[in-house]
Amino acid sequence: MLMKTLLVELGDRSYPIYIGSGLLNQVELYTQHIKSSQVIVITNSTIAPLYLDQVLNNLRNFKVETLILPDGEQFKTLDYVTQIFDKLLSCKFSRNATLIALGGGVIGDMGGFSAACYQRGIPFLQIPTTLLAQVDSSVGGKTGVNHALGKNMIGAFYQPQCVIADADVLNTLNDRQLSAGLAEVIKYGLIRDIEFFEWLEQNIELLLARDKEALAFAIERSCLNKAQIVAEDETETGIRATLNLGHTFGHAIETGAGYGVYLHGEAVAIGTCQAADLSRRKGWLTDADVERIIALFKKANLPVNPPEQLDSDSFLDLMAVDKKNIDGKIRLILLTKIGVATLPIGIDTLLLEQTLNSYGR
Repeated sequence: MLMKTLLVELGDRSYPIYIGSGLLNQVELYTQHIKSSQVIVITNSTIAPLYLDQVLNNLRNFKVETLILPDGEQFKTLDYVTQIFDKLLSCKFSRNATLIALGGGVIGDMGGFSAACYQRGIPFLQIPTTLLAQVDSSVGGKTGVNHALGKNMIGAFYQPQCVIADADVLNTLNDRQLSAGLAEVIKYGLIRDIEFFEWLEQNIELLLARDKEALAFAIERSCLNKAQIVAEDETETGIRATLNLGHTFGHAIETGAGYGVYLHGEAVAIGTCQAADLSRRKGWLTDADVERIIALFKKANLPVNPPEQLDSDSFLDLMAVDKKNIDGKIRLILLTKIGVATLPIGIDTLLLEQTLNSYGR
């Protein structure tokens, strides 16, 4: 597979996304973005035995420290970010040191947030090792940690120097994590790319079978969609909010069920189906549209029904703690049709409660 490079165009904060096979071993991809002798690699206990040595082999000419954190959404907290700060300070790293985040979305978010905060900002590189991280969380500069009352409620917009998306690392990704990543891939088709959605309907089995060409196409198309949105709206004051289709419902599921019970992509899949149901109740989607959306998530081996323990009151309480909300009012991304997302002004509370009480129950 030839390496492809996409550019996230943000003026003096622009950066490349490298997509291909065997990229973990391409020394120049790292070195051209590292401006100091000091480097710290942040990873987790699952990824370290698989890929840490490969990355360290490319950094032999640098002073490198490593920090291996436990794996899981439940560890995406300020307590574990403090461990990163402790390591940086104890090693006397300066403000031109480079942090490399090697892992999935949790490591990427925590590493980026630490880089944004340490000495008011140090450079960092993203090396995403899950499909979800490659197509979504590593791109766009959203960083942060969870709070007991809400997901990703503490964070910063902080762009990396580059993203290195090596499709080969997906060979060691388990089937559940692969499907979770497909939830975010499907999202791009739903919010702005009907041709991609139709391609996914025809090729989802190839993606589940880890066909290299199909995966490479899906990663590139997803990153292209996100790069274009981020270039237009870096700090989510407008169109970037559409990337959160299903996420308000999904974050409520993750928080309410307990972090780590549902993978992020699994919760987003359920939340997107709920958003589709609400869009139908508003008269924008047809029954056939909703059935088509649900069918694709099911084909991707993703859950589509909310957990039984979360009733409508619990959902509403949890959804009230969301970054898109304004003046205490819930705002949701909905679909006017497949391939077109909108952020309507005001949500009909009665229709929302009908969705929460009826969909998947």
